Amino acid sequence: MSKRLQSKYKINRRLGENLWGRPKSPVNRREYGPGQHGQARRRKLSDFGVHLAAKQKLKGYYGNITERQFRKIYDEAARRRGDTSENLIGLLERRLDAAVYRMKFVPTVFAARQFVNHGHVTVNGRRVNIPSYRLREGDVIEVRGKSKQLGVLLEAVDSPERDVPEYYDVDHKAMKGTFVRTPTLGEVPYPVMMEPNLVVEFYSG
Repeated sequence: MSKRLQSKYKINRRLGENLWGRPKSPVNRREYGPGQHGQARRRKLSDFGVHLAAKQKLKGYYGNITERQFRKIYDEAARRRGDTSENLIGLLERRLDAAVYRMKFVPTVFAARQFVNHGHVTVNGRRVNIPSYRLREGDVIEVRGKSKQLGVLLEAVDSPERDVPEYYDVDHKAMKGTFVRTPTLGEVPYPVMMEPNLVVEFYSG
């Protein structure tokens, strides 16, 4: 098992939830946390603990992005007009790696980051290899030439595990799709309940 896979599963078990809704998650078999103290009775979380867990869950879901990156996204969400928690979700969903995952070009968020890093994707015809690249409404994301035959891509497209959300218009035959609009929290197909309002309280408290 790769370190990346191990760390991903550790996130699931630490939070006690199947964060990505995958059938192979160890949480499906063992609901306790990792490590020698994992089976100890869970203590009731303080308010700070509840807010921290909400932040770790949201941050972990998007490929466990760094605290510095996540804080930067939050600060921008707070500066924008409107509801900060909705702004936060919108900014996270506009990441290129999130888009590649949502369009079912890869099986996991972690694979999406790697897929973009390795230069398999173009945005509006230009090659982009930065996972955090921010999409605009109407942007066209396409898998590059030879990359369209990659096994991981073909397997993900055929997988019945997930559906493509309505804020993308995807043509899996051409291996490209359009980011139609920025979604609201209620439109994002999270397998577990996300509480960005608690993340806002964590940073503003």
